[in-house]
Amino acid sequence: MKDYYIFKSGRISRKDNSIFLETSDSDIPIPVNTIDSLYLFGEIDLNTKAINFFAQEGIVVHFFNYYGWWTGSFYPREEHLSGEVIVRQAEHYLDNARRLEIAKEFVKGAIHGFIYNLKRYKEVSNELFNKFETYNNSINEVDSISALMGLEGNARDLYYSEFPTVINQEIEFERRVKHPPDNMINALISFVNSLVYTAVIKEIYRTQLNPTISYLHEPWYRRFSLALDVSEIFKPIYGDRIIFDLLNNNQLTEKHFDKDLNYCYLKEEGRKIVVKAFDEKMKTTIMHKKLKRKVSYQRIIRLELYKLIKHLLSEEMYKSFRIWW
Repeated sequence: MKDYYIFKSGRISRKDNSIFLETSDSDIPIPVNTIDSLYLFGEIDLNTKAINFFAQEGIVVHFFNYYGWWTGSFYPREEHLSGEVIVRQAEHYLDNARRLEIAKEFVKGAIHGFIYNLKRYKEVSNELFNKFETYNNSINEVDSISALMGLEGNARDLYYSEFPTVINQEIEFERRVKHPPDNMINALISFVNSLVYTAVIKEIYRTQLNPTISYLHEPWYRRFSLALDVSEIFKPIYGDRIIFDLLNNNQLTEKHFDKDLNYCYLKEEGRKIVVKAFDEKMKTTIMHKKLKRKVSYQRIIRLELYKLIKHLLSEEMYKSFRIWW
């Protein structure tokens, strides 16, 4: 099964047992039997027959607006239901100590990713390494989610401050700005983070976990907050590495961003380059240290969710993923 990306505009409709993208000049069949997630970047109309068919096939559909920002996902009716898992999820959220235990692991995984990324792309001084280690060691001392979020934010700011020394191109990047991004680096981070986030949403759908019960981020209306939690682990190692590689290899430059809007969003050509790199990354396999077999980057996310389920069911203590390559 694979992800399927549509950049063209048109109408998606069902004809018999097939789904087509109807454009101004042709009807393009969508291979629904071989995909489990659909990404819509163009201006797309959907009829209810198509939506019902996606639900029937268990296909998660992700929507992106004109600027390439993720706006929402169609989450089919859950098939892997478990009342016990959902009850345990809620219990661990309501108990502050147990909630913190899980949330701290998400932050530990994120900071580990920061350090490993910088080691991969530059010479890391002892001073810089010690600063990250201080943040890492402080995680165990915090006693509230707000304090933990503040610590994670400080560590991330330190990490972002090193981007100009990692990226070979001349860049303007002083701080993280999201709404809207104010330069090409912030635009890239936002776009790639949305791809990581939707990849996690897709994997949560394949498990018994409820996507709205979370631990680091507050559960809230209109968002899959558990996906936000788990994404913290994978954004540095799946998302940022793509940014570094594409920029350092000059596959992405200023020409791929809209100058009229202060480079705040990627043009379609730039989005296609990033999506292609992300898709290839998710299909890449590595030899798993514990399983002793090759698994894809995408599969690693599912394995992370299984570990969380085991923790909730008191079968095995959860320790977040730590990249080793």
